[in-house]
Amino acid sequence: ELGVPEEKFAATCVLMDKLEKVPIDAIQGDLEELGLEKSTIEKLLTVLTNKSIESISEVLPPESQAVAELSQLFKLCEAYGISDWVMFDASVIRGLAYYTGVVFEAFDRQGVLRAIAGGGRYDKLLETFGGDPTPAAGFGFGDAVIVELLKERDVLPSFEGSGYDTVVFAMSEDLYSVAIEVASKLRAEGQTVDLILEKKKTKWVFKHASRNEARYCVIVAGNEYENGEVSVKDLSVGEQKAVKIDALRDWVQEVSESE
Repeated sequence: ELGVPEEKFAATCVLMDKLEKVPIDAIQGDLEELGLEKSTIEKLLTVLTNKSIESISEVLPPESQAVAELSQLFKLCEAYGISDWVMFDASVIRGLAYYTGVVFEAFDRQGVLRAIAGGGRYDKLLETFGGDPTPAAGFGFGDAVIVELLKERDVLPSFEGSGYDTVVFAMSEDLYSVAIEVASKLRAEGQTVDLILEKKKTKWVFKHASRNEARYCVIVAGNEYENGEVSVKDLSVGEQKAVKIDALRDWVQEVSESE
């Protein structure tokens, strides 16, 4: 819609992505070297300075798909009650050329750090790698930026001592589905559960549970499961007993009342 030939789209995106670090004048010569017409460059630069969908709609054609998609996106943001957290910025251009629609970046409110996350719509990416034509959208986080932000706000969590209610562990791979069922039952009753589906020794599991300040450890083993039971260990006193899987709800209520 802006007159950029498809074969020059990727190179144009790379140049436009530099605008975060350099002024517009610094890339104008490079745009001309791409063979873009002066009118196209002027239109591009005009669009990139717009901060509202209304103003950008005056530059693009009346039936612009870009304007329609952006308008719909901001209507949805309004409906979800997050419009105060979203703003339009035409200069946001992700450096990867596989995007086919809206792109976005997330920043801290103060605007001090670089982008925390970024992504967008890419309808042809899966097809490019041999898959079926599938519309898609996605994003990626910058873990270093998130850690920096959490430290600055003094809210970086400590993963030691997470305070699980219960750790659930299956003694063998064929019991993984049972362990998942048990964990789901406990979570449905409001417990916080750490589910371990790995080949670990029981000793490691108990140490892991203790390190994370779990209250209970549920072991799913073959012999107990044949009887429809699991083994539950109270880590605070070291006592262990068998509990029927069908009675886990009653067990949760029992331990909740005793605390």
